[in-house]
Parts: sequence; C-alpha cells; structure tokens
Amino acid sequence: MRAVLISFEGGEGVGKSTQIRLLAARLVQAGYEVCCLREPGGTAIGEQIRHILLDTANTGMAPTTELLLYEAARAQLVHEIIRPALDAGKVVLVDRFTDSTLAYQAFARGLDAELVKTANALGSEGLTPVRTVLLDQDMETGLEKATQEGADRLEAEGRAFHQKVHDGFEQLLRENPGRMVRVACQESKIDTHALVFAAVADLFNEQAGQPFAITEQMLQDIKDTK
Repeated sequence: MRAVLISFEGGEGVGKSTQIRLLAARLVQAGYEVCCLREPGGTAIGEQIRHILLDTANTGMAPTTELLLYEAARAQLVHEIIRPALDAGKVVLVDRFTDSTLAYQAFARGLDAELVKTANALGSEGLTPVRTVLLDQDMETGLEKATQEGADRLEAEGRAFHQKVHDGFEQLLRENPGRMVRVACQESKIDTHALVFAAVADLFNEQAGQPFAITEQMLQDIKDTK
C-alpha cells in the first residue's frame, strides 16, 4: 500500500473531524490501514501543549510563543506517529497541519509569512501533505457551531480574526492549486463526504462513485468520539 499524508483544513466548526472519520471508515473498508490525528495534539506531549494553547486563561500569549508551541506539538507528532505510520505504508489523515499555521499565525496574527514557513519546515521535518482538503463554509456559521458549548482561546478571538483566517486559507488555495482542493460543506454530512472522497479518490485508484453505506449509528459513533 502507498503511504499517503492528507491534511484537512478550514475555519472553526467546518466539521473536519467528522469528515476525517468518515473518510477513514471508507478507506478501511477498502483495505487500507488508516491513522487519524489532530493538531495540536495526538501525542501525550502534544496534548499537554494543546491545553496550554487553547486555555482561555492564557490571553497574554505572544504570537511568537503561540507559533513555537504549535511547532513543538507538530514536531512531536511527526517524530512519534506520522513518520512511523508513513514508513509502515499507512494512510495518515490529519486535522490541521502547516497550512493552519500560516492562516492563523501569519495571516491572522500578523507574523512574517517567511518566518512561519521556516518554522513549519522545522516542525514538520519537511513533510508536505500530498493532498489538502479545504472544507469551506460561511465563517459566521462555522464559528457559531464551534462555540455553541463555549469557546477556547482561539475560537474566542472574534469575527475579525476569523475572517482573516478565512481569507488566509483562500490565499493559500490560490497559491497551491495542485495540492489544495476546496470542498464546499453541504447541509448533509454524507453529501459533504461524497465531495471529500471525490477530491481524494485518485490517490487510491478508487472510483469516486463506488457504494459506501453510512449509517446513522456510524454518524452517532463519530459524534460520540469527538
């Protein structure tokens, strides 16, 4: 099996984790070994860093501190899980990767983009996803969904900040047409999944229209494991 790294990007509340799990279930059914991860986090060290980054008590965090913490969590994830999984021929699906760092820390925070790219190269050990699925949804709608049960430190930054994030992803999409693919979020998670699978099916020599049964129990299991 060919090792593949696919990242999922987008603003808050677009449903990345749900779409990752649906794609993983479909690939497992087709015989692939799949590893699902999230950033920041995915390792014991990374989860501790995640807590620091998202804790609403840390409002005084400097943008450079934020950048370095994200890269530290990423470096641990790449070292501990992503590279070994790719070396073993697995498909790795990651919820956020280097594009998020550019969108949030460069475009929204205002850090120098070249500096962020250098930091990304260090934290990722030079890994670049073969395909990046950009889930696209109205920023206001996504932010409202994400903050229904309270907001973390990044979600609480406000609409102007998140509009800059959205605009940043749009710029990255224009700059990376061969790697990044926009998928418009649909009302139905199942319909969104069909578009996601169509965007990556060529990587697996699979037919985008092949049958795949998504049950209500599967959707509930995904919701329960968020």
